[in-house]
Amino acid sequence: MRKVDVLVIGTGLAGIYAALSIDSKYRVCLIAKEMLAHSNSMLAQGGIAAELTDDPISLESHYEDTLKAGSYHNNKQAVKFLVSQAAEAIESLVDFGIRFDKDAENHYLLTREGGHSKRRILHSGGDATGYYTTHDLSTLLSYHPNIELLEQTMALDLIKGEAGQCLGATVLEKDALYYPIYAKATILATGGIGSVYGSTTNDLSATGDGIGMAHRIGADIIDMEFVQFHPTAFYLEGSPSRKRFLISEAVRGEGAILLNIEKQPFMEKYHPELKDLAPRDIVSQAIYREMYDTWTDHVYLDTRHLDPIYLKHRFPTIYQHCLENGIVLGVDLIPVSPCEHFICGGVKTDLFGETTIKNLYAIGEVACTGVHGANRLASNSLLECIVFGAAASKKINKDLMNISLLEEQVFPELPNYHYNYKPLRKKIGDHMDEHVSIVRNELGLKMTKTM
Repeated sequence: MRKVDVLVIGTGLAGIYAALSIDSKYRVCLIAKEMLAHSNSMLAQGGIAAELTDDPISLESHYEDTLKAGSYHNNKQAVKFLVSQAAEAIESLVDFGIRFDKDAENHYLLTREGGHSKRRILHSGGDATGYYTTHDLSTLLSYHPNIELLEQTMALDLIKGEAGQCLGATVLEKDALYYPIYAKATILATGGIGSVYGSTTNDLSATGDGIGMAHRIGADIIDMEFVQFHPTAFYLEGSPSRKRFLISEAVRGEGAILLNIEKQPFMEKYHPELKDLAPRDIVSQAIYREMYDTWTDHVYLDTRHLDPIYLKHRFPTIYQHCLENGIVLGVDLIPVSPCEHFICGGVKTDLFGETTIKNLYAIGEVACTGVHGANRLASNSLLECIVFGAAASKKINKDLMNISLLEEQVFPELPNYHYNYKPLRKKIGDHMDEHVSIVRNELGLKMTKTM
């Protein structure tokens, strides 16, 4: 048994940032289901969308782009909060030592992605923003003696008190040690659900644990139908891997275009205004239709008209992955197809991460403030982690002094199971890919629900 002030479940950008933002006088336990390096945040390529100004026209532009991408299903208050706090979020990362790419005159290099009406996306390491922000923040944990990190420790269930409040969570360590961690405040930062699908751009540790735990304790879960499929996951014929490599839409932001199997551009007929830089749901649906009409399982991303040397410098991670598969950026066509990428729904929260269960918070992809609506705007996810992670930490720092831990519970030993779950996981993944993907119908959804 452990007792702490704050329990943070998940070590992506949201979880690490929140842990670092809790006042040093409070004891924090930060748990990672896998090793620290395994999180979706580490895989994020594009960047962080932010207007680094208080100019109302610029802020309104980011606000409107977010609403358009989300089909106006967004919580407008949450969108305003996200956009207005973006500059401060970037400033806080810089204060933590995060370095964003700059030009020779020390100005931030900004890129543009799908759904954005202008360049406003900061990036780090070219196409490795998630890695550099999350990794560099994680190196600071050892300098915070109030934070205890437990790796390869899985949260199994949240602990519910007699008054319905959250008291912490039960966990299982890698050596099969099972015990409760009691906490005055518990933060879910467990990420998405990608591994529920047969193929995903997510780290395979993203199995929706946080949403499941929150549901079992009675927290409200909303908007789970809004799953985002990234248009351009690298397509490798015959690959057995469920994990798909992402080709950032920042590549399209730098001028790449989509071609169908007949090597013809097609996005203008689906979105005449933004074409290849339309929001992700529009582009993924367009690719699906092109694949359906041409009886194929991929389309192409064309960079042949762009400078290979610039692409190698701007997208070093993508360049290397393509090279390992016999493709040279700026020379060859890149085979791509849509793939599960992000869940816009999740555990219902307010702007401070508070769920409908007292003392339980949720931030990052596991949470649903409504900020993304029906479809997330590109590069708003890392921004969400920082903005709402900061808001939750501030609220917790303020409220902790008024919370006491007096209640303890007895937990039975876990039974031993010797069950091979791989066939079941494959069956679920196949059903999700087939029936809960870009195109759905009532029969397919009912079949998946009752499988």
